[in-house]
Amino acid sequence: MSRTALRICPLCEATCGLSVTVEEDIADGRELLGQGRITAARGDRDDVFSKGFICPKGAAFGQLDADPDRLTRPLVRRDGQLREAGWDEAFAAVQAGLRPVIEEHGANAVAVVLGNPNVHTVAGALYPPVLLSTLRTRNVFTASTVDQMPKHVSSGLLYGDPLAIPVPDLDRTDHLVVIGANPLDSNGSLCTAPDFPGRLKALRRRGGRLTVIDPRRTRTARIADRHLAIRPGTDALLLFAMVQVLFDEGLVDLGERAAHIEGVADVERLAAEFTPEVVAPACEVPADEIRTLARELAAAERAAVYGRIGASTVEFGTLTCWLVDVVNILTGNFDRPGGVMFPLSATGAAPRPPKPGRGFALGRWHSRVSGHPEAKSELPLAALAEEIDTPGAGPGHPGAPDGPVRAVIAIAANPVLSAPDGERLDRALAGADFMVSVDPYLNETSRHADVVLPPPPPSRSAHYDFAFNALAVRNQARYTRAVLPLGEGRPDECEIHARLILCAGGQDGADPGLVDAMVIDAALGKAVADPHSPVHGRQPAELAAELTGESGAERRLDMMLRLGPYGDGFGADPEGLTLARLLERPHGIDLGPLTPRVPGVLKTRGGTVDLCPEPIRASEAARLRTTLARRPEGLLLVGRRHLRSNNSWMHNLPALTGGSNRCTVQVHPQDAARLGLTDGGTALMKGDGGELEVPVEVTDAVRPGVVSMPHGWGHDRPGTRMGVAAADPGRNVNQLNCGTRLDVLSGTAVLNGLPVQLAPAPSIPAARS
Repeated sequence: MSRTALRICPLCEATCGLSVTVEEDIADGRELLGQGRITAARGDRDDVFSKGFICPKGAAFGQLDADPDRLTRPLVRRDGQLREAGWDEAFAAVQAGLRPVIEEHGANAVAVVLGNPNVHTVAGALYPPVLLSTLRTRNVFTASTVDQMPKHVSSGLLYGDPLAIPVPDLDRTDHLVVIGANPLDSNGSLCTAPDFPGRLKALRRRGGRLTVIDPRRTRTARIADRHLAIRPGTDALLLFAMVQVLFDEGLVDLGERAAHIEGVADVERLAAEFTPEVVAPACEVPADEIRTLARELAAAERAAVYGRIGASTVEFGTLTCWLVDVVNILTGNFDRPGGVMFPLSATGAAPRPPKPGRGFALGRWHSRVSGHPEAKSELPLAALAEEIDTPGAGPGHPGAPDGPVRAVIAIAANPVLSAPDGERLDRALAGADFMVSVDPYLNETSRHADVVLPPPPPSRSAHYDFAFNALAVRNQARYTRAVLPLGEGRPDECEIHARLILCAGGQDGADPGLVDAMVIDAALGKAVADPHSPVHGRQPAELAAELTGESGAERRLDMMLRLGPYGDGFGADPEGLTLARLLERPHGIDLGPLTPRVPGVLKTRGGTVDLCPEPIRASEAARLRTTLARRPEGLLLVGRRHLRSNNSWMHNLPALTGGSNRCTVQVHPQDAARLGLTDGGTALMKGDGGELEVPVEVTDAVRPGVVSMPHGWGHDRPGTRMGVAAADPGRNVNQLNCGTRLDVLSGTAVLNGLPVQLAPAPSIPAARS
């Protein structure tokens, strides 16, 4: 017997709606999985946001869901070996391992590591903040510092809120400039847009233009009107030159937001020396091309500049992200239709009267060993290994922990593959006193854990996109409950997180529902005390009694929807949004196009856009100036995204392997001929962190002087249980990186524009017969 059910895809940032076919009453023989399986997935044509679009990852949803290598029971280390255990035993082991570390060495002896998949689940969005507030450790590491942290920092400096990230209004723009992004393969990132290819086609149909700035001729670059093959890591120079042209030629027009922008003259002074002629040799982009692009953006009725990971994971990542917004602001394309705009998530804060905020601060504390400043309460992931394996109190950096990390909580994280110098981190984790992983796989990182807590497959979890709706190109809300039952005795992912929080606080055995109740009580208490809230003056207990939902997480979602910008305000707006209304609309609720939000979105101390924030003005522009004469010898390494992959966590699915999804080093034919490399041969690649032997792919998709490898491979370590990935392990490109190259302001690892050397791999003499 089969049926169809709706599900929001959790496998990338596009958040497409799926219609899945469920085969009922089929037991697969594995304990605790329950009955039923997903046999097919297709796009939901009635989804209010994705309208039927699907990519290969979504089509493989059923295969990922039923992956036989997924763990179904906890693992607990006994006598040096990880063995299956019951849930109560596993959580008892977590508390027994964590609490002595905390009690003897303090909270900072525990590091929390959060991986990318956290933002793709309800549990990952709702519970880690509670865990961090329970632990109060300063040793917090996330995937952000090998990804988007520069954008958080630049937004914090500009707008006072690191989560206030403007996105391109794709459906109404006339000229889109894409820097260091390949949305035809990534499906978009920090820009939630199902069917990015269709949206770019629509741009072209309405007479718009697409410009791509990227050292690779990506799938996105191939459909562009103009492709500027820039030298990696020089995007900030090119953008500064565009800013100089805008000022020099009188093209600056702040538009309707002019009264809310401060520091324009300071930006003009900083940009004055970065003329197109000065930066062109470093960028290897002709000066007239730079001028033309600046003029076209200024002349376009509606334009948007969008930068992503290639603009973030570079030496000047924060400066580049800042300049992306500066160009949008100076051309009058800020906070207006067709430009860049701030989404308004249904679970976000309801708009309030504009007023000055607290602003955004960097470096409130530092890491113990190298003294890296925190950014958004996080330390660089590249510093995790040294924080574990370096003994002593450190040299006394301001606010630094006073001793090494002794215990690690890793949630949906595989930093052995995703962080620089995974070999050192591999050894460091093996030497930690205690480690717990929340992960469905025994992978390169979780194999070091003393306890592994596996969440259920995605079909057995509800889904709401808390993070990505705050980055969506159209306001909407969609929620899907679990498609299949958990199976007897198996906790859902939210309960796993709640019990982990209780263990960290020394309360193993308490009711996990207490965690949700605590959060609800605190949030409602704050709401009733807010004079601008629709529930001001009411009783929290009365409001809590009105919440609906089958679980604590659903009650929290109902509360957030009711108090959000479209909510019913617990009866204040009878037509407003609630969980019940969302459940009545299984294909989602369209909340309309993006609308202007300035000045209400601003939280700077002055209540305006701080266009030239002090860290930029004081040092970053001057530091960039010193690179004008710099010409690194050898080759520059950049990353590569595959449509059928997402970092390190999708290489175990047969449907997503092979074809173009290969771990090769792409080399331009000129460089290949010069270096004696052949297509299909093997090269020895060296970086400042190590060397690898990698298969060669000769292609003109990369410009001369640049080589490209994908991230997240290297599944060849013993002790893992990922059979498909291990059969085609690839090589871990991050091992070429020693982790000392960081963007100064954000602590983000430099993963693009990394100098490397390439040569034919030495041949192995044949054995004598």
